[in-house]
Amino acid sequence: MDLNQFRTFRVATCDLNGQMRGKRLPISDYDTVDQGAIKLPLSALNLDVWGSDIKNSPLVFETGDADGILLPTDRGPVPMPWLDVPTFFVPMWTYEVDRTPFAGDPRHALARVLDRYATRGWQVVAATELEFYLVDDSHENLSPPINPQSGRPLVGRAYMSLRQLDSFDAYFSELYDACELMGIDAQTAISEAGLGQFEVNLTHSEAMRAADDTWLFKSLVRGLARKHGMAATFMAKPFAQEAGNGMHVHFSVLDEEGNNIFNNGGADGTAMLRHAVAGCLEAMAASTLVFAPHGNSYERLVPNTHAPTGVSWAYENRTSALRIPESHPKARRIEHRVAGGDINPYLALSVILGAALAGIEDEMVPPDPITGNAYDLDLPQLAPTWQDAIDAFESDPLIARILPQALIENLCLTKQQELSLLADIDVSEHWKSYLETV
Repeated sequence: MDLNQFRTFRVATCDLNGQMRGKRLPISDYDTVDQGAIKLPLSALNLDVWGSDIKNSPLVFETGDADGILLPTDRGPVPMPWLDVPTFFVPMWTYEVDRTPFAGDPRHALARVLDRYATRGWQVVAATELEFYLVDDSHENLSPPINPQSGRPLVGRAYMSLRQLDSFDAYFSELYDACELMGIDAQTAISEAGLGQFEVNLTHSEAMRAADDTWLFKSLVRGLARKHGMAATFMAKPFAQEAGNGMHVHFSVLDEEGNNIFNNGGADGTAMLRHAVAGCLEAMAASTLVFAPHGNSYERLVPNTHAPTGVSWAYENRTSALRIPESHPKARRIEHRVAGGDINPYLALSVILGAALAGIEDEMVPPDPITGNAYDLDLPQLAPTWQDAIDAFESDPLIARILPQALIENLCLTKQQELSLLADIDVSEHWKSYLETV
């Protein structure tokens, strides 16, 4: 990419809610991005969903609201095709001023987990499936989008409908073109079960790359929607009577020779796969806060709505929380189906992969895989409420084994504040807080 064509650029890091926090800079400052000259208050990564400081946060007054420094990730500059004026974006992550990784940066949390795999000579390969809604937010109440072909609001559900996809062809064509420009490998797009709901699958790649792609993709989807006269949202449950938005994570692990450690040549997979499954199950309830980080998230986690509520695993069963998809043995993998579309992808992959590795390290043994409808079974459950999720996440020893203590504390403080403030907002207005922030 020829950077001389741009007058300005953006830098940003990922906060605990998955939002971009950063700066707009003149192109003359580009030579300084890798020198530690760009600073940001460490507290900027620990803001609530409305962008306010967290009360009693140790990052604010207790430490004088100290700066950290931003350094570029290995992604390099990417264009921002949703903006009218050409510019580019440099993904960053946050360090202390002495250049030690900032423990409250979610990308560093994932790097820490992946480093533990690397010490074994292993590489994690992951992919995400992202559901989102295109909506009309021009009125007081959120509505389905206007069909670009008919000029009328959408009516009727259109699961797997090519007709619905074709109605929004201009948007999706530009989306795929933009993905190519940004180096995001987008694969299949489908019309999903909800009214104006779609899903795009991103290709399998190294796990950090998968998280980066997911973070960038969410901004791209939202930005391009505005160019097309709509809004896009990854809210877990934007419409009470429609399907929720999920983000399924597929992952496998390659050894030093590039062999999949889950592959035993058959459909059942290796003992390593079952250990990883057991670890994911062990951490699942305590990880609810990461998979369902917002008040709206819990409206999705309802039985018989295609969102898992019980802790279970199965072969080729979409009602279970963990699914081992039917595939060629070389592609044997785990699909983690719990997370909503409103998650922070770095935190989601951190707790999923960290739990899987703990299961392998401890040689955990899972219960028997379920058969039939998971909702009809007596299963251990995810945390049922937002407060329960905060409490479980804060005190769980396996979560403490996966994530830095400072990040755990910061996230709990953030979510406790959001829970308190959201209680004062009428439920019919909640979508305004979450529409494009998650």
